[in-house]
Amino acid sequence: MASTTALCNVVGPGGIKSSCQAPKACTASVNAVGSIAPWRYHSASSAPSSNFLHNDLLKSQRRLSLQQNAATRSGPQRATPRARVAEQVGVKQALKYNKLGESDLMISEITLGTMTWGNQNTEKEAHEQLSYAFDQGINIFDSAEMYPVPPGPDTQGSTDRYISTWLKSQPRDKVIVATKVAGRSDRINWLRDGGEVPAVDRKNVKESVEKSLRRLGTDHIDLLQIHWPDRYVALFGEDQFDPSKRRAAVSFEEQLRALDEVIKEGKVRYVGVSNETSYGVLKFIHAAEQHGLPRIVSIQNNYSLLVRSKFEADLVETCTAPDVNVGLLAYSPLTGGALSGKYLEPSSDAAKKGRFKVFPGYQNRYINQLATEAIRAYADVAAKHGYTSTQLALAWARDQSHVTSAIIGATSMAQLKENLSAWTLPRPLPQEVHDDIAEVYKRYRDPTLF
Repeated sequence: MASTTALCNVVGPGGIKSSCQAPKACTASVNAVGSIAPWRYHSASSAPSSNFLHNDLLKSQRRLSLQQNAATRSGPQRATPRARVAEQVGVKQALKYNKLGESDLMISEITLGTMTWGNQNTEKEAHEQLSYAFDQGINIFDSAEMYPVPPGPDTQGSTDRYISTWLKSQPRDKVIVATKVAGRSDRINWLRDGGEVPAVDRKNVKESVEKSLRRLGTDHIDLLQIHWPDRYVALFGEDQFDPSKRRAAVSFEEQLRALDEVIKEGKVRYVGVSNETSYGVLKFIHAAEQHGLPRIVSIQNNYSLLVRSKFEADLVETCTAPDVNVGLLAYSPLTGGALSGKYLEPSSDAAKKGRFKVFPGYQNRYINQLATEAIRAYADVAAKHGYTSTQLALAWARDQSHVTSAIIGATSMAQLKENLSAWTLPRPLPQEVHDDIAEVYKRYRDPTLF
């Protein structure tokens, strides 16, 4: 696909105007002014032995001591002098908007995630977050038919309903609503009428979209994503593909035809994928071109300081290729809050209220022994340069050119505000900060897999 240059005039939330000149095919470089979190439970049995650790206990204790002296983890970390100066810049002034893949959606480089609403957050708290985020310029909000997480038949749909009651008082054309249709899973058959196993076929897509529209109280979905593939893939901490787990699956063409139908009905504007591989992305692109079906415009995958090598080694090349151009919506940039450093003090109030303590066994890979070692090392880098751990992790994600938007989530307004403050830090972070991050990464490459 040829890349042309065009001048973009964009009006974002709050009336912020800006112009940019960028290639049509760009995904994350347009400088102008949209989570599945893994739903499976993982045991702690995969915690690494001491043979996997790169630093001994004494070094770990020294790192912990440094971080304790640098920030208070019993709540949102105290801003350092540099962080306080940065906050004066203002999120709204600092925020940029990026074109999402081949769509005409200009989305804020921050997406507000919603998966805790209905489990860890009340409707009032959800509305407070939505209003604050929207006032700060965030224009894309990400939900899913199976939310909140961890999923269950008693809470399913609460997240959408909370969004709906807020959306009624907002200008619909200024809000980008993203949601997801569940992939194949025999563990959540309560999503479908009659207890059928969800799949990405015509019947399931139509039922999912109709129910989502009713819960959200809107007549269209701006971005509908396939939450996870219909076929078997290695997901949620599984580090290798197991050929013996292959299963019959809905073809890529059939999935796109089902999505094409709801697009033609005016119920969906654009489609994307989530938890997908390079193979899947290219198969969807090929099927769209071969049969004249809608192209996927986005991929929502796990991406953070702790989970990065898999995406960077393969999917970056695929998604940024001019003839593919699929924008990354990076979910879990704080790995479920682990990168905030709050779990380094297990007895702290912040840790006790965190999802890994509220839901024991959930996403244990983010707080295994090796991951904790990496988190301490990144905390040292943050303290050295005058940032909180949260700010460092999110500003790093912001600086990655292949990230169209980072999906952040919070269970309190204090968390949300600290998250947003990362976008007011120097852009990009100073080279010495990135150099220090690179040194930690050399020692800890995807520690959540061990």
